[in-house]
Amino acid sequence: MACANKKLIESLRETASRLRNGAYYAWGHHGGCNCGNLLQVVTSLTKEEILSYAHTTRGEWTEIAEEFCETSLTPAYVMISKLEAIGLTPTDIHNIEYLEDADVLSNLPGGFRWLKRNDRADVIDYFEAFADLLESKLRQHEGQQVLKNLISEEVEKPIMYV
Repeated sequence: MACANKKLIESLRETASRLRNGAYYAWGHHGGCNCGNLLQVVTSLTKEEILSYAHTTRGEWTEIAEEFCETSLTPAYVMISKLEAIGLTPTDIHNIEYLEDADVLSNLPGGFRWLKRNDRADVIDYFEAFADLLESKLRQHEGQQVLKNLISEEVEKPIMYV
């Protein structure tokens, strides 16, 4: 599962918002598909630029992510490194493209349901549910850190005898 962080959460929410507001969407277009729209937010590149970078290698984003090599600086791999830099794994990239992470689907309003990978409304729901899930995990982690800090402070206080 992705590393929960504010940048990733904001990127997922912004992508959902842009799609809701009519951003170009075509599942079969590297620059306008699920990952392509997220990449537009993360990189500030246009769908045309992302498409041209994606065509420096073969396959869909899922295959590109699986074959990612940090030493190969082909533009397609640079795109994958941008997604990994905000906390996504190759599995997350696959799941975003196909809308199939069970934890995200369980976090949908109304509970688990299957989504269609090429349906704009379903993509929006997935991005929002993913952001909500990560935000929940982040809050839980931050709460645990606060508790650890309080316990640590309590342990470090000198004992006063009267």
